[in-house]
Amino acid sequence: MKKQIQLLSLAIFAFCLNVIAQENAGLKLPEGFKASLYANNIGTARHIAITKSGVVFAKLNNPNKEGNSIVRLEDANNDGVADKINGWAKYGGTGIFVKGNSLYASSNEAIFKYELNSKDEVVNPLTPQTIVSGLLDRRQHNSKSITFDKGNNIYVNIGAYSNACQEKDRMPGSQGMMPCPILDSAGGIWKFDGTKENQTYKDGKRYATGLRNVIGLDWNNETNQLYVAQHGRDQLNSFYPNLYSDAQNAELPAETFYAVNEGDNAGWPYVYYDPSQHKKIVSPEYGGDSKKEGSSEFKDPAVAFPAHMAPMAVLFYTGNQFPAKYKNGAFISFHGSWNRAPLPQEGFFVAFVPFKDGKATGEWEIFANGFAGTENGAKVTNTGKAKARPCGLAQGPDGSIYVSDDTKGAIFKISYSK
Repeated sequence: MKKQIQLLSLAIFAFCLNVIAQENAGLKLPEGFKASLYANNIGTARHIAITKSGVVFAKLNNPNKEGNSIVRLEDANNDGVADKINGWAKYGGTGIFVKGNSLYASSNEAIFKYELNSKDEVVNPLTPQTIVSGLLDRRQHNSKSITFDKGNNIYVNIGAYSNACQEKDRMPGSQGMMPCPILDSAGGIWKFDGTKENQTYKDGKRYATGLRNVIGLDWNNETNQLYVAQHGRDQLNSFYPNLYSDAQNAELPAETFYAVNEGDNAGWPYVYYDPSQHKKIVSPEYGGDSKKEGSSEFKDPAVAFPAHMAPMAVLFYTGNQFPAKYKNGAFISFHGSWNRAPLPQEGFFVAFVPFKDGKATGEWEIFANGFAGTENGAKVTNTGKAKARPCGLAQGPDGSIYVSDDTKGAIFKISYSK
Protein backbone atom coordinates (compact mmCIF):
# COMPACT_ATOMS: atom_id res chain seq x y z
CA MET A 1 0.00 0.00 0.00
CA LYS A 2 2.83 2.41 0.93
CA LYS A 3 4.51 1.81 -2.43
CA GLN A 4 1.22 2.39 -4.26
CA ILE A 5 0.75 5.69 -2.41
CA GLN A 6 4.28 6.74 -3.34
CA LEU A 7 3.69 5.86 -6.99
CA LEU A 8 0.38 7.73 -6.94
CA SER A 9 2.06 10.76 -5.40
CA LEU A 10 4.75 10.70 -8.07
CA ALA A 11 2.14 10.41 -10.79
CA ILE A 12 0.20 13.38 -9.38
CA PHE A 13 3.41 15.38 -9.10
CA ALA A 14 4.34 14.59 -12.71
CA PHE A 15 0.83 15.49 -13.85
CA CYS A 16 1.01 18.82 -12.04
CA LEU A 17 4.40 19.59 -13.59
CA ASN A 18 2.98 18.80 -17.02
CA VAL A 19 -0.03 21.04 -16.42
CA ILE A 20 2.26 23.87 -15.26
CA ALA A 21 4.49 23.39 -18.31
CA GLN A 22 1.49 23.49 -20.64
CA GLU A 23 0.17 26.61 -18.94
CA ASN A 24 3.59 28.21 -19.35
CA ALA A 25 3.84 27.18 -23.02
CA GLY A 26 6.44 24.61 -22.00
CA LEU A 27 9.03 27.24 -21.07
CA LYS A 28 11.19 27.58 -17.98
CA LEU A 29 11.34 31.20 -16.81
CA PRO A 30 12.51 33.21 -13.79
CA GLU A 31 10.08 33.56 -10.91
CA GLY A 32 7.20 35.90 -11.63
CA PHE A 33 7.31 35.43 -15.39
CA LYS A 34 4.76 33.56 -17.45
CA ALA A 35 4.60 32.52 -21.08
CA SER A 36 1.70 31.89 -23.42
CA LEU A 37 1.36 30.83 -27.03
CA TYR A 38 0.32 33.92 -28.95
CA ALA A 39 0.19 32.06 -32.30
CA ASN A 40 1.21 28.74 -33.81
CA ASN A 41 1.82 27.13 -37.18
CA ILE A 42 2.10 30.40 -39.09
CA GLY A 43 5.18 29.28 -41.05
CA THR A 44 8.94 29.73 -40.78
CA ALA A 45 8.79 32.87 -38.63
CA ARG A 46 12.17 34.59 -38.52
CA HIS A 47 12.25 38.16 -37.19
CA ILE A 48 9.18 39.91 -35.83
CA ALA A 49 8.12 43.53 -35.28
CA ILE A 50 5.29 45.06 -33.24
CA THR A 51 3.43 48.34 -33.67
CA LYS A 52 2.44 50.73 -30.87
CA SER A 53 -1.07 49.27 -30.96
CA GLY A 54 0.23 45.72 -30.49
CA VAL A 55 -0.12 44.35 -34.02
CA VAL A 56 2.59 41.75 -34.72
CA PHE A 57 4.27 41.34 -38.09
CA ALA A 58 6.34 38.21 -38.80
CA LYS A 59 8.78 37.73 -41.69
CA LEU A 60 8.81 34.15 -42.92
CA ASN A 61 11.92 32.54 -44.35
CA ASN A 62 9.73 30.86 -46.96
CA PRO A 63 6.12 31.45 -48.02
CA ASN A 64 3.69 29.47 -45.84
CA LYS A 65 0.91 27.14 -46.95
CA GLU A 66 -1.22 30.16 -47.81
CA GLY A 67 1.60 31.41 -50.04
CA ASN A 68 2.49 34.40 -47.86
CA SER A 69 5.91 35.40 -46.52
CA ILE A 70 4.81 38.32 -44.32
CA VAL A 71 2.13 37.61 -41.73
CA ARG A 72 0.09 40.18 -39.79
CA LEU A 73 -1.25 38.99 -36.42
CA GLU A 74 -3.71 40.84 -34.23
CA ASP A 75 -5.32 39.93 -30.91
CA ALA A 76 -8.63 41.60 -31.70
CA ASN A 77 -10.55 40.26 -28.67
CA ASN A 78 -7.70 40.86 -26.18
CA ASP A 79 -7.50 37.29 -24.89
CA GLY A 80 -3.74 36.97 -25.41
CA VAL A 81 -4.02 34.91 -28.62
CA ALA A 82 -3.85 36.19 -32.18
CA ASP A 83 -7.28 35.75 -33.77
CA LYS A 84 -7.02 38.02 -36.81
CA ILE A 85 -4.29 36.65 -39.06
CA ASN A 86 -3.57 37.44 -42.69
CA GLY A 87 -0.55 37.84 -44.94
CA TRP A 88 0.96 38.80 -48.27
CA ALA A 89 4.25 38.86 -50.25
CA LYS A 90 5.96 35.91 -51.94
CA TYR A 91 9.65 36.47 -51.16
CA GLY A 92 11.54 34.70 -48.37
CA GLY A 93 13.93 36.36 -45.97
CA THR A 94 14.48 37.37 -42.36
CA GLY A 95 14.36 41.11 -41.64
CA ILE A 96 11.33 43.12 -40.56
CA PHE A 97 11.04 46.45 -38.73
CA VAL A 98 8.34 48.98 -37.85
CA LYS A 99 9.45 52.61 -38.15
CA GLY A 100 6.73 55.21 -37.59
CA ASN A 101 3.91 54.46 -40.03
CA SER A 102 6.09 52.26 -42.20
CA LEU A 103 6.89 48.57 -42.24
CA TYR A 104 10.25 47.49 -43.67
CA ALA A 105 10.92 43.90 -44.73
CA SER A 106 13.87 42.21 -46.41
CA SER A 107 14.42 39.42 -48.84
CA ASN A 108 17.88 37.90 -49.15
CA GLU A 109 18.92 40.63 -51.59
CA ALA A 110 16.61 43.61 -51.10
CA ILE A 111 14.77 45.80 -48.58
CA PHE A 112 11.16 46.90 -49.13
CA LYS A 113 8.94 49.50 -47.49
CA TYR A 114 5.19 49.28 -46.88
CA GLU A 115 2.85 51.98 -45.55
CA LEU A 116 0.53 51.42 -42.56
CA ASN A 117 -2.84 53.10 -42.00
CA SER A 118 -4.33 54.16 -38.65
CA LYS A 119 -5.35 50.55 -37.95
CA ASP A 120 -1.82 49.27 -38.65
CA GLU A 121 -2.98 47.61 -41.83
CA VAL A 122 -0.70 47.61 -44.85
CA VAL A 123 -2.15 49.78 -47.60
CA ASN A 124 0.22 48.81 -50.42
CA PRO A 125 0.88 45.05 -50.02
CA LEU A 126 1.38 44.50 -53.75
CA THR A 127 3.33 47.69 -54.50
CA PRO A 128 6.01 48.26 -51.86
CA GLN A 129 8.78 50.80 -52.36
CA THR A 130 12.15 49.20 -53.08
CA ILE A 131 14.58 50.89 -50.69
CA VAL A 132 17.68 48.80 -51.50
CA SER A 133 18.27 46.12 -54.13
CA GLY A 134 21.18 44.08 -55.44
CA LEU A 135 22.54 43.00 -52.06
CA LEU A 136 24.79 39.98 -52.32
CA ASP A 137 23.14 36.56 -52.09
CA ARG A 138 25.54 33.63 -52.53
CA ARG A 139 23.22 31.24 -50.61
CA GLN A 140 25.59 30.84 -47.65
CA HIS A 141 24.87 33.25 -44.74
CA ASN A 142 22.51 35.20 -46.96
CA SER A 143 19.93 36.50 -44.45
CA LYS A 144 19.54 40.28 -44.48
CA SER A 145 18.66 41.42 -40.96
CA ILE A 146 17.77 45.07 -40.45
CA THR A 147 17.48 47.71 -37.74
CA PHE A 148 17.26 51.51 -37.50
CA ASP A 149 18.99 54.14 -35.43
CA LYS A 150 17.12 57.09 -33.88
CA GLY A 151 16.96 58.76 -37.27
CA ASN A 152 16.09 57.26 -40.63
CA ASN A 153 19.27 55.28 -41.15
CA ILE A 154 18.84 51.59 -41.80
CA TYR A 155 21.55 49.03 -40.96
CA VAL A 156 21.66 45.70 -42.76
CA ASN A 157 23.82 42.63 -42.26
CA ILE A 158 25.45 41.17 -45.35
CA GLY A 159 26.90 37.84 -44.26
CA ALA A 160 30.11 36.36 -45.65
CA TYR A 161 29.55 33.58 -48.19
CA SER A 162 32.39 31.63 -46.60
CA ASN A 163 33.56 29.97 -43.42
CA ALA A 164 37.07 31.45 -43.19
CA CYS A 165 37.74 33.14 -46.57
CA GLN A 166 39.90 30.27 -47.81
CA GLU A 167 41.10 30.00 -51.40
CA LYS A 168 38.86 26.90 -51.56
CA ASP A 169 36.02 27.33 -49.09
CA ARG A 170 35.75 24.67 -46.39
CA MET A 171 38.64 22.63 -47.78
CA PRO A 172 41.22 21.26 -45.28
CA GLY A 173 44.62 22.87 -45.76
CA SER A 174 43.38 25.64 -48.05
CA GLN A 175 45.00 28.96 -47.12
CA GLY A 176 43.14 32.11 -46.26
CA MET A 177 43.05 34.84 -48.88
CA MET A 178 44.95 37.97 -47.87
CA PRO A 179 43.37 40.44 -47.98
CA CYS A 180 39.98 38.74 -47.93
CA PRO A 181 38.15 39.92 -51.09
CA ILE A 182 34.76 38.99 -49.65
CA LEU A 183 34.92 41.98 -47.28
CA ASP A 184 34.37 44.40 -50.17
CA SER A 185 30.69 43.48 -50.42
CA ALA A 186 29.92 41.15 -47.51
CA GLY A 187 31.10 40.14 -44.03
CA GLY A 188 29.86 43.32 -42.37
CA ILE A 189 27.13 45.87 -41.71
CA TRP A 190 26.04 48.37 -44.38
CA LYS A 191 24.19 51.64 -43.73
CA PHE A 192 21.52 53.12 -46.01
CA ASP A 193 18.99 55.96 -45.95
CA GLY A 194 15.64 54.47 -45.01
CA THR A 195 13.72 57.22 -46.83
CA LYS A 196 15.27 56.87 -50.29
CA GLU A 197 14.16 54.46 -52.98
CA ASN A 198 16.17 52.33 -55.40
CA GLN A 199 19.51 52.37 -53.60
CA THR A 200 22.33 49.94 -54.35
CA TYR A 201 25.74 49.33 -52.81
CA LYS A 202 27.11 52.60 -54.20
CA ASP A 203 24.47 54.56 -52.28
CA GLY A 204 25.27 52.90 -48.97
CA LYS A 205 28.25 52.87 -46.64
CA ARG A 206 30.12 49.92 -45.18
CA TYR A 207 29.53 50.79 -41.53
CA ALA A 208 31.52 47.94 -39.94
CA THR A 209 33.48 44.98 -41.25
CA GLY A 210 35.07 41.72 -40.15
CA LEU A 211 31.76 40.16 -39.13
CA ARG A 212 31.25 36.66 -40.54
CA ASN A 213 27.49 36.50 -40.13
CA VAL A 214 25.21 38.69 -38.04
CA ILE A 215 21.53 37.73 -37.89
CA GLY A 216 20.79 39.48 -34.58
CA LEU A 217 21.28 43.24 -34.37
CA ASP A 218 19.59 46.13 -32.56
CA TRP A 219 20.16 49.81 -31.89
CA ASN A 220 20.76 50.70 -28.24
CA ASN A 221 18.82 53.95 -27.84
CA GLU A 222 20.27 54.60 -24.40
CA THR A 223 23.85 54.75 -25.72
CA ASN A 224 22.92 55.61 -29.33
CA GLN A 225 24.97 52.68 -30.61
CA LEU A 226 24.60 49.58 -32.74
CA TYR A 227 25.01 46.12 -31.18
CA VAL A 228 25.39 42.89 -33.14
CA ALA A 229 25.68 39.18 -32.36
CA GLN A 230 28.00 37.20 -34.64
CA HIS A 231 27.96 33.54 -35.64
CA GLY A 232 31.52 32.25 -35.21
CA ARG A 233 33.37 30.07 -37.70
CA ASP A 234 33.27 26.24 -37.92
CA GLN A 235 35.59 23.27 -38.46
CA LEU A 236 38.77 24.15 -36.56
CA ASN A 237 39.40 20.54 -35.60
CA SER A 238 38.38 18.90 -38.88
CA PHE A 239 40.69 21.24 -40.81
CA TYR A 240 43.54 21.40 -38.26
CA PRO A 241 43.48 18.26 -36.07
CA ASN A 242 47.12 18.84 -35.11
CA LEU A 243 46.15 22.14 -33.46
CA TYR A 244 42.66 21.47 -32.05
CA SER A 245 41.10 18.50 -30.29
CA ASP A 246 37.44 17.54 -30.69
CA ALA A 247 36.74 19.02 -27.25
CA GLN A 248 38.41 22.32 -28.19
CA ASN A 249 36.47 22.45 -31.44
CA ALA A 250 33.23 22.14 -29.46
CA GLU A 251 34.10 25.26 -27.48
CA LEU A 252 35.74 27.37 -30.19
CA PRO A 253 35.28 30.02 -31.25
CA ALA A 254 32.94 32.02 -29.04
CA GLU A 255 29.71 33.44 -30.40
CA THR A 256 30.41 37.15 -29.92
CA PHE A 257 28.33 40.21 -29.03
CA TYR A 258 29.78 43.56 -30.11
CA ALA A 259 29.13 47.24 -29.51
CA VAL A 260 29.76 48.61 -32.99
CA ASN A 261 30.86 52.06 -34.06
CA GLU A 262 31.35 53.30 -37.60
CA GLY A 263 34.61 51.97 -39.03
CA ASP A 264 34.99 49.10 -36.56
CA ASN A 265 36.61 45.83 -37.64
CA ALA A 266 35.74 42.70 -35.66
CA GLY A 267 38.53 40.71 -37.33
CA TRP A 268 36.89 37.94 -39.37
CA PRO A 269 38.43 35.97 -41.06
CA TYR A 270 41.86 36.82 -39.68
CA VAL A 271 41.08 36.18 -36.00
CA TYR A 272 38.53 34.48 -33.78
CA TYR A 273 37.77 34.94 -30.07
CA ASP A 274 38.84 32.22 -27.63
CA PRO A 275 36.67 32.44 -24.48
CA SER A 276 39.03 30.32 -22.36
CA GLN A 277 42.10 32.44 -23.16
CA HIS A 278 40.01 35.64 -23.23
CA LYS A 279 41.90 36.70 -26.35
CA LYS A 280 41.58 37.21 -30.06
CA ILE A 281 43.53 34.35 -31.67
CA VAL A 282 44.97 34.34 -35.19
CA SER A 283 43.05 31.95 -37.43
CA PRO A 284 45.05 28.90 -38.60
CA GLU A 285 44.37 29.80 -42.23
CA TYR A 286 46.41 32.96 -41.57
CA GLY A 287 49.33 31.41 -39.70
CA GLY A 288 47.76 30.89 -36.29
CA ASP A 289 48.77 28.03 -33.99
CA SER A 290 45.78 28.17 -31.56
CA LYS A 291 47.76 30.47 -29.22
CA LYS A 292 49.12 33.34 -31.32
CA GLU A 293 47.32 36.51 -30.30
CA GLY A 294 45.58 38.67 -32.91
CA SER A 295 46.12 42.35 -33.58
CA SER A 296 44.70 45.01 -31.27
CA GLU A 297 43.24 46.74 -34.34
CA PHE A 298 40.42 44.21 -34.22
CA LYS A 299 37.53 44.87 -31.86
CA ASP A 300 37.04 42.93 -28.61
CA PRO A 301 33.55 41.58 -27.92
CA ALA A 302 31.37 43.04 -25.19
CA VAL A 303 30.28 39.50 -24.27
CA ALA A 304 31.45 36.04 -25.38
CA PHE A 305 28.97 33.15 -25.48
CA PRO A 306 29.60 29.40 -25.88
CA ALA A 307 30.42 28.24 -29.40
CA HIS A 308 28.12 27.20 -32.22
CA MET A 309 24.79 28.14 -30.57
CA ALA A 310 23.71 30.57 -33.33
CA PRO A 311 22.51 33.92 -31.95
CA MET A 312 19.51 35.00 -34.01
CA ALA A 313 18.09 38.25 -32.62
CA VAL A 314 19.02 41.07 -30.24
CA LEU A 315 16.45 43.14 -28.34
CA PHE A 316 17.20 45.99 -25.96
CA TYR A 317 14.46 46.07 -23.34
CA THR A 318 13.00 49.54 -22.84
CA GLY A 319 9.70 48.61 -21.17
CA ASN A 320 8.56 49.04 -17.58
CA GLN A 321 6.72 45.76 -17.04
CA PHE A 322 9.78 43.63 -16.17
CA PRO A 323 11.80 44.13 -12.95
CA ALA A 324 14.34 46.97 -12.92
CA LYS A 325 17.34 44.68 -13.60
CA TYR A 326 16.10 44.14 -17.17
CA LYS A 327 15.74 47.82 -18.07
CA ASN A 328 18.05 48.71 -21.00
CA GLY A 329 19.61 45.25 -20.94
CA ALA A 330 19.77 43.00 -24.01
CA PHE A 331 17.87 39.81 -24.76
CA ILE A 332 19.51 37.48 -27.30
CA SER A 333 17.84 34.42 -28.85
CA PHE A 334 19.88 31.29 -29.62
CA HIS A 335 18.75 28.93 -32.35
CA GLY A 336 20.62 25.84 -31.06
CA SER A 337 23.81 24.09 -32.11
CA TRP A 338 24.51 21.11 -34.35
CA ASN A 339 28.31 20.79 -34.10
CA ARG A 340 29.35 20.79 -30.43
CA ALA A 341 30.23 17.08 -30.36
CA PRO A 342 31.57 15.38 -28.29
CA LEU A 343 29.80 17.78 -25.89
CA PRO A 344 25.99 17.86 -25.81
CA GLN A 345 24.38 20.22 -28.29
CA GLU A 346 23.24 23.45 -26.64
CA GLY A 347 21.24 26.61 -27.14
CA PHE A 348 17.49 26.68 -27.86
CA PHE A 349 17.04 29.48 -25.31
CA VAL A 350 16.80 33.23 -24.84
CA ALA A 351 19.65 34.80 -22.86
CA PHE A 352 19.76 38.09 -21.00
CA VAL A 353 22.80 40.39 -20.91
CA PRO A 354 22.73 42.96 -18.07
CA PHE A 355 23.93 46.50 -18.78
CA LYS A 356 25.28 49.02 -16.28
CA ASP A 357 26.07 52.65 -17.07
CA GLY A 358 25.43 51.96 -20.74
CA LYS A 359 27.81 49.01 -21.05
CA ALA A 360 27.43 45.25 -20.93
CA THR A 361 28.70 43.85 -17.63
CA GLY A 362 30.20 40.86 -19.41
CA GLU A 363 27.92 38.48 -17.55
CA TRP A 364 24.88 36.77 -18.99
CA GLU A 365 22.16 34.34 -17.90
CA ILE A 366 19.58 32.08 -19.47
CA PHE A 367 16.24 33.88 -19.32
CA ALA A 368 13.84 31.56 -21.17
CA ASN A 369 14.57 27.89 -21.76
CA GLY A 370 12.72 24.76 -22.83
CA PHE A 371 11.80 25.75 -26.38
CA ALA A 372 13.23 22.52 -27.80
CA GLY A 373 11.04 20.35 -25.55
CA THR A 374 11.81 16.93 -24.10
CA GLU A 375 12.03 13.37 -25.34
CA ASN A 376 11.79 10.44 -22.92
CA GLY A 377 12.17 12.88 -20.05
CA ALA A 378 15.40 14.41 -21.36
CA LYS A 379 15.97 17.78 -23.03
CA VAL A 380 15.95 17.59 -26.83
CA THR A 381 19.35 18.59 -28.21
CA ASN A 382 18.86 17.61 -31.85
CA THR A 383 17.95 20.53 -34.08
CA GLY A 384 15.82 18.27 -36.25
CA LYS A 385 13.73 17.11 -33.29
CA ALA A 386 13.38 20.45 -31.52
CA LYS A 387 9.80 21.45 -30.83
CA ALA A 388 10.76 25.09 -31.31
CA ARG A 389 13.94 27.04 -32.05
CA PRO A 390 14.02 30.66 -30.84
CA CYS A 391 14.58 33.18 -33.60
CA GLY A 392 12.99 36.65 -33.56
CA LEU A 393 12.48 38.96 -30.58
CA ALA A 394 10.22 41.99 -30.20
CA GLN A 395 8.79 44.11 -27.39
CA GLY A 396 5.06 44.73 -27.14
CA PRO A 397 3.52 48.07 -26.09
CA ASP A 398 2.71 46.67 -22.64
CA GLY A 399 6.33 45.66 -22.02
CA SER A 400 5.89 41.95 -22.74
CA ILE A 401 8.37 40.35 -25.11
CA TYR A 402 7.55 38.04 -28.01
CA VAL A 403 9.74 35.21 -29.31
CA SER A 404 9.26 33.61 -32.72
CA ASP A 405 10.11 30.05 -33.77
CA ASP A 406 11.04 29.24 -37.34
CA THR A 407 10.41 25.49 -37.21
CA LYS A 408 6.64 25.14 -36.73
CA GLY A 409 5.90 28.83 -36.66
CA ALA A 410 5.03 29.52 -33.04
CA ILE A 411 5.10 32.95 -31.37
CA PHE A 412 5.50 33.00 -27.60
CA LYS A 413 4.50 35.93 -25.39
CA ILE A 414 6.44 36.37 -22.13
CA SER A 415 5.05 38.64 -19.42
CA TYR A 416 5.76 39.48 -15.79
CA SER A 417 3.45 39.96 -12.84
CA LYS A 418 4.39 40.39 -9.17
